[in-house]
Amino acid sequence: MSNTLFISLAVLGILGGILAVILYFVAQKFKVEENPLIDEAEACLPGANCGGCGFAGCRALAEACVKQAAEKGNIDGLSCPGTDMGKVAAVLGLTAAAFEPKIAVVRCNGSCQNSPSKVHYEGADICAFATTLYAGEGGCSKGCLGLGDCVKKCNFDALHIDKETGLPVVDSDKCVGCGVCAKTCPRGIIEVRPRGKKDRRVFVCCVNTDKGALVTKNCSVGCIGCQKCLKECPFEAIEMRGNLAYIDPAKCKACGKCVKVCPRGSIHAINFPAPKPETPALQGAEPVVKPQPKPEPVEVKTEVKPENTVTA
Repeated sequence: MSNTLFISLAVLGILGGILAVILYFVAQKFKVEENPLIDEAEACLPGANCGGCGFAGCRALAEACVKQAAEKGNIDGLSCPGTDMGKVAAVLGLTAAAFEPKIAVVRCNGSCQNSPSKVHYEGADICAFATTLYAGEGGCSKGCLGLGDCVKKCNFDALHIDKETGLPVVDSDKCVGCGVCAKTCPRGIIEVRPRGKKDRRVFVCCVNTDKGALVTKNCSVGCIGCQKCLKECPFEAIEMRGNLAYIDPAKCKACGKCVKVCPRGSIHAINFPAPKPETPALQGAEPVVKPQPKPEPVEVKTEVKPENTVTA
């Protein structure tokens, strides 16, 4: 019995040793040596693995940067929306284009007040599911459903649903402009736009391309395609997409003229200083007459000539 156990252990030991040797040579044969620059490039990225760059994660983007740098000598076309690619380029001994920070904007203002509920939805709290069933509680078939698919997908905790309006709100301090929320929204309401100079941006807060009468029926602040903003813009930054005005961020100079002429309040200007209040004219008030200064008295000197003296 003891001999049998000893033989079994010996056979297993010899077999294990042979397999270990085989595995060692196989590993040496097929091992893949990674470029150490990949680790350095990955360290420059945020590590959120959000997919906003178009790759599976930050590691995959770093590998693509190193590969393209070796083959083409540049990293053009590769970008992380939340990181300055100049840092990655510096690691690879290259230069990258200037970094333009971006942010997500919610292009719908159909809140509970602006688009009152006509129906009540009871079902799965998933926008992608609800949009196949009905237009929305306010009746706008293009408006936000407010069920929070974008909030659930955000990897940076930069979105939350406002309980009063029922709309998603972007936290500008946390948003990196990765675009995951924009891809998640089934109605294309969220758009990634440049943050703009001094974090100021102007955009049409509506995506409804229906005719004005239908828009007005369902929402009090939706764009009706009146084209007043189009005619007012001095930089030709506004175009009509069907019955909807759209502001091109590449052309817009943030002058704010379109905001003033929009009769519906559909154009939003973010982070602009509040306009100075105008002093209202007092109706029925008597005009104030400022007293005129009294003229100073003029001293007139009279010269008295002596009478002619006759000497006898």
